[in-house]
Amino acid sequence: MIKEFKTFIAVARDGTFTGAGAQLGLTQSAVSAQIKRLEEYLGVALFDRGARAATLNAHGREMLPQAEELVAMAERMATAGAGHVSGSLRIGAIASVQQDLLVRALGEFRAGYPDVRVRIVPGVSLSLLGQVDAGEVDMALLIRPPFALPPELGWQPLLREEVVLAMPESMPLAPWRELLATQPFIRYDRASFGGRVVDLFLKKQRITVHEAVELDEIEAIANMVRHGLGVGLLPRLRGLNLDGLRLLSLGEAAFYREIGIIGRLPFDAGSVGGKMAECLGRAAAAP
Repeated sequence: MIKEFKTFIAVARDGTFTGAGAQLGLTQSAVSAQIKRLEEYLGVALFDRGARAATLNAHGREMLPQAEELVAMAERMATAGAGHVSGSLRIGAIASVQQDLLVRALGEFRAGYPDVRVRIVPGVSLSLLGQVDAGEVDMALLIRPPFALPPELGWQPLLREEVVLAMPESMPLAPWRELLATQPFIRYDRASFGGRVVDLFLKKQRITVHEAVELDEIEAIANMVRHGLGVGLLPRLRGLNLDGLRLLSLGEAAFYREIGIIGRLPFDAGSVGGKMAECLGRAAAAP
């Protein structure tokens, strides 16, 4: 809870969630979320919240010097342990990156920093973005959002995956446009960032599909296609099981899904987040 105590001290000194957030590089909602977690942890409210200010109540005034002492002690311990990297790292990750990219990166990271505890938080891109913004995870590996990020957050690209048409290997070969128009369609969930990219492509190409199933798991889409339930548009994942599948390029109409890191970038090169970002970059660049 050291991060939450630091945020508490900043709010107490500034008097507003917005001002404290500006000092810490957090949004107002992220500051509010951290203070709420701290109050739930302590079992008491710490502030009298007004329309414009956050004023310490009796519990908050009693807690402030203890929080300052706790944070100072933690910083002294970190200085004493300089050169030995430990701590924890929370990584949000969509399902498809957990199968290959994250495995490769964690192999290198764990070899170099065995005393850092890593927690993987699964989710879809939109929910993971909200968790980064609220400070619930330290970074997230997800599909690039189709909108501008808050100024406090940054984007570090990792992979650019071509979206292809997947069809059963046993199905007679035909042009991709014909297959999309005539075969049952296994749709990439439109609520996901990747599914929005697919939906935009279909609208741009003016193709009406015959929807059979809609879901967000790439491996599950591939498996449904493999078993003859229809065709699908999915990213050409590294390590995707191609047994029973045929993947067709969309030629000049080809489009891509971008995968990257969202966090409060740039990460400090000496932090565990910075070290993980470096490992992820090397894993993404490897053949």
